Amino acid sequence: MEAKEFFGKFSSGFLWGNLLAMVLVVVALAFGVKYGLDIYTRHGEGVEVPKIEGMIYEKVRTMMIERGLYVVVTDSGYNKKLPAGSILVQNPGPGVKVKPGHTIYVTVNSPSSPSFAIPDVVDNSSYREAEAKLVSLGFKLEPPQQVEGEKDWVYGILCRGRKVSTGDRVSIDDPLTLLIGNGHYSSDEEIDYIEPEYKLMQKGDVDEFEEIVE
Repeated sequence: MEAKEFFGKFSSGFLWGNLLAMVLVVVALAFGVKYGLDIYTRHGEGVEVPKIEGMIYEKVRTMMIERGLYVVVTDSGYNKKLPAGSILVQNPGPGVKVKPGHTIYVTVNSPSSPSFAIPDVVDNSSYREAEAKLVSLGFKLEPPQQVEGEKDWVYGILCRGRKVSTGDRVSIDDPLTLLIGNGHYSSDEEIDYIEPEYKLMQKGDVDEFEEIVE
């Protein structure tokens, strides 16, 4: 093929027509994808999440449905200052704009305070160890009461004036009082006496004893 014939093909209207058509198709696809995604994802549309913390869940649920949103309870907590069923935490927070149909996750207030089992600390740990375990579970502690026994050793737990044992479930609203040793023991504490051992004397031992005496 001669050079003149080769370069002559670039001046062909058919070639430039095809190239132009390809460019138009690419541009059309790009705009189609962009605006198609905007329509599909409702770009530019948004619903502002209202502040619902402190409100009763049932009322919030109705209000959210009217706004095109949904509410799902994911956890519960306890705040004695708020009524049962009220919302403690919301996610997303108030003021955030979300798409219609978005779900708001909430934590609601339990009707009663949570209770936990008393861990194995009685006669099994020092005051500091027992205090750390109980506080980590959420229990509140009153100042300890001292009893006779090994210093700072835990001998019991009181809850509202009664003794509680390992495994008993107690509300975290009920304060606990630890009974710990003061390092002193009662003077009338029983003492174990060891009787002396007596060895029976054999006949030979008796004769020898008699000779010494004489």
